[in-house]
Amino acid sequence: MQAGKQLYLRQNIQVEPLIDHWYAWSHLIPPATTARNITERHLKIMDSYINAPQVHANAVANPKMAGGPFIDYRGQRVAEIRALRDSIRTKRARLIELSKALTDLDAMLRDLAKGYSLQPLYSRVPGILRGYVELAYDLNNQPSFRIIEPLLYKSEHYDRSQQSLMLSVISNDDRPFVLSTPRLESATSLHLALPFDHEVVDDLFRLKTTARPWRQIKEMLQIPDSKDDLMQSFLTEEPPTPYVPYEGTGIRWRYFGHACILIESQGLSILFDPVLSYTYESGISRYTYLDLPDQIDYVLITHNHQDHVLFETLLQIRHKVRNIIVPKNGGGNLQDPSLKLILQNCGFTNVIEIAEMEEIKRGRINITGLPFLGEHADLAIQTKMAWLVRIGPRALLFAADSCNIEARLYEHIKRDIGDVHALFLGMECDGAPLSWLYGPLLTRRIERTMDESRRLAGSNYEQALDIVNIFNCKEVYVYAMGQEPWLNYIMSIKYTDQSRPIIDSNRLIGTCRERGLVAERLFGEKEILLEAAESNSATADLTSIQWTARR
Repeated sequence: MQAGKQLYLRQNIQVEPLIDHWYAWSHLIPPATTARNITERHLKIMDSYINAPQVHANAVANPKMAGGPFIDYRGQRVAEIRALRDSIRTKRARLIELSKALTDLDAMLRDLAKGYSLQPLYSRVPGILRGYVELAYDLNNQPSFRIIEPLLYKSEHYDRSQQSLMLSVISNDDRPFVLSTPRLESATSLHLALPFDHEVVDDLFRLKTTARPWRQIKEMLQIPDSKDDLMQSFLTEEPPTPYVPYEGTGIRWRYFGHACILIESQGLSILFDPVLSYTYESGISRYTYLDLPDQIDYVLITHNHQDHVLFETLLQIRHKVRNIIVPKNGGGNLQDPSLKLILQNCGFTNVIEIAEMEEIKRGRINITGLPFLGEHADLAIQTKMAWLVRIGPRALLFAADSCNIEARLYEHIKRDIGDVHALFLGMECDGAPLSWLYGPLLTRRIERTMDESRRLAGSNYEQALDIVNIFNCKEVYVYAMGQEPWLNYIMSIKYTDQSRPIIDSNRLIGTCRERGLVAERLFGEKEILLEAAESNSATADLTSIQWTARR
């Protein structure tokens, strides 16, 4: 490769963020939840694979077992899985000890905290946790503990050496499920030992739009000579297609798949729950990283699940983002780690935390955080928010996986915010049981019937229609359904026409259309333009709607 050539990172190079070779999601950043996932998920899955690799191979081949705790290496690479397991046991011995301490602390409080003063119990807190937790009762004398998260991040338990990036070519939508399959090295992958907060991470992703000569790239990423040819194959002289911003007088919103929507208006851009596909040949048209602005004013996160907080996307766009807005939480609950702290410890320096009913105003654009019930299996979790965006007279409500289990909530909100023009609502109304995502955090086994009754579910037909009625919506869009195939590796959802989320969302769309409302279940890619009726008026009403959709 000629030294003077200006090179870009190809658009079909996937970059997977890893924690000890396991795909990084938000519960693998805080030390406490990382510890629990190591002992109660990763080690158990690897032990199972080592003992019965063919069982895993058979399960992965069965569509009914999608999303289960099965490693997707077709029964092969057992020795590498064993080596990874043994390495984690050795290197993360302190985190394994921390996981046990959390179980012991929970048990101690159940046994000894009976409503009397908790002060004598501090001496019984496991040593590894002392000074990192506060003991407390609720008003009914039920004991619990609060993790002092900022201190735990500053301790030996937060080890940035766990973090790395793995680069490889992606050519289709099929990828192993991230919660159950570690990423092993191969001849076609390049593993970079870079912590997520390293400035070079941003430089790497700037290569998608800003070229550099090979020598600079090699030095910047510390590419060993043996990997030169591989890294060079990830580069191209061809510049990307320039982004064309929206310059109209109204609003343009684009659907990127799942809960990811980009709004552009009056020179301002807002991106919700960024989960993006790469650019490669596919039968399903889609927006990709190429379709993002050079600068994004606000990224809004609805809640702390892996299909809404995707580090693979967030790290790639970090250098473009001016502000990232997240829900505020009370802090310290094991099941509800601070998203602000998670992002800050991964190198995001521009995180804004807002509480329910708080606003951010910029010109004629207001962003308001609204309460969000459901979808978290009845756990005490505050890191969740629906977002109301007002642009002039238009009000757009992005409710993601909100489950309308109490319609009075929306009646109260309606009195404050008024009508909503367009509603975006998820209707994954079956949902996985509590243990599917939060099982590693439980310190006691939960009865199967209890587990099955507590779901990570959104609104059904009746619940969704109530929201439409309460806010007098004119447009209704069902989204965040996990239907796009490029989401399989983080969701493993496969619907049929008989699936309840499809049946219920079809009913909602049908009912809305019978009333003369615009209604659609979004899939793949869509663009809608809301043009101002009077382009030279600061108070122009946005009335004409133009649809542009590619399938």
